[in-house]
Amino acid sequence: MGEKILTYHDLEVYRVGYKLALEVHKLTQILPKEERFELGSQLRRAAISIPANIAEGYGRKKSAAEFKHFLRNALGSSNEICVLLNLCKDLGYEVQNELIDQYNILGKQIYKLIENWK
Repeated sequence: MGEKILTYHDLEVYRVGYKLALEVHKLTQILPKEERFELGSQLRRAAISIPANIAEGYGRKKSAAEFKHFLRNALGSSNEICVLLNLCKDLGYEVQNELIDQYNILGKQIYKLIENWK
């Protein structure tokens, strides 16, 4: 974190979370029709929750405890996505291992940010 953080857009976890949310949204569009509402909706909500919680928490960054609360919510959503993507994969739907790996990495990055934010 050598560069100055002026907005939540400057946080790598936000940028990665947003990019991955777009990927998840695209993935849900190719799920079978019977899965688009239930599983697809749950995936989209969890994916969107990550950058949304980071942005909302950053708005309260003057309180480290509040920001960390929102980061923990984002971390929980990251874990939820991994479960849902693995479920999709085990049900036989096209899910790239790389997407699951990227969410695992994002979760670790969010955890590190929680630990290091002062």
